[in-house]
Amino acid sequence: MANNFSIFFARDCTMKTLYPEIKAHATHRLMVQSPHELYVEESGSPEGIPVLFVHGGPGGGCDSRSRRFFDPNRYRIILFDQRGAGQSTPHAELSANNTQALVDDIEFIRQHLGIEQWMLFGGSWGTTLSLVYAQAYPERVKALILRGVFLCRDQDLQWLYQQGASQIFPDYWKDYIRPVATDRRDDMIGSYYDLLTGDNELVRMAAAKSWALWEGRCATLQPNPEVVGHFSDPKLALALARIEAHYFVNRGFLEANQIVANAAKLSGIPGVIVHGRYDMICTLDNALSLHDVWPDSQLNIIRDAGHASSEIGIIDALVRATDDMANRF
Repeated sequence: MANNFSIFFARDCTMKTLYPEIKAHATHRLMVQSPHELYVEESGSPEGIPVLFVHGGPGGGCDSRSRRFFDPNRYRIILFDQRGAGQSTPHAELSANNTQALVDDIEFIRQHLGIEQWMLFGGSWGTTLSLVYAQAYPERVKALILRGVFLCRDQDLQWLYQQGASQIFPDYWKDYIRPVATDRRDDMIGSYYDLLTGDNELVRMAAAKSWALWEGRCATLQPNPEVVGHFSDPKLALALARIEAHYFVNRGFLEANQIVANAAKLSGIPGVIVHGRYDMICTLDNALSLHDVWPDSQLNIIRDAGHASSEIGIIDALVRATDDMANRF
């Protein structure tokens, strides 16, 4: 049984912030399973602790801010855009796009870069993928830092896309369900998947914007126009909505409760879990369920935060975690 000690961060003058902007010093285009080509980049110190940033969604992609959770003098910071996301191509592509393929891609990147062992830093869906990878290749994982844990269980999908968050944000929910015919609303994920994969481009784009906007509006404790605007970007929205719907209509390509059931494979891997108490995208029970079966994990519940990595309490906890891991290793 895991140690149930939790740390609560409050807002004060000692809050840590993101590291300054840096640029990538190396970029790679890696051809994996056809038709997919991955965008991979490196920044920070080539001699530093290797850390892989595993973005959310699926379909979210990385950006320049993704590099800033790590001390660039102590980390070799590796970013990659998952299949169909960000700068990987083809954009929003669904064929040959599944969880096992992404796990294979991560292991391919590790081998390509000549890394023996690395740390994984994942948020939201990025926690799902990081955990599945760590359970497949535990000997390759030095540590895990996870924000907004998403176990991708049926109950988690139902909460956000069918009934749960709808009762917290009933006004935003009305906008989310509007593109779906009334008689199809008992299966919102399936109905959206049909809209997002149909032949009508205007319908696809409208559905993508509604899907992404719902997620963006639910992401923060306090309303944040910048986060909503980010999710509303047409290119991001299309990849995010199509790939998420594709994965979620297939239950994440995972067995029921797969991550918790295989938690013993994480034994010996140290981890830090950072989760907002008021996370309305991935509810706190995700983090608690994982922490309870992972003795090597530390759970930090952020008392005044939701889901987004841009919230100041979340930033503080994540930067503290990466600094602490750098000291440890």
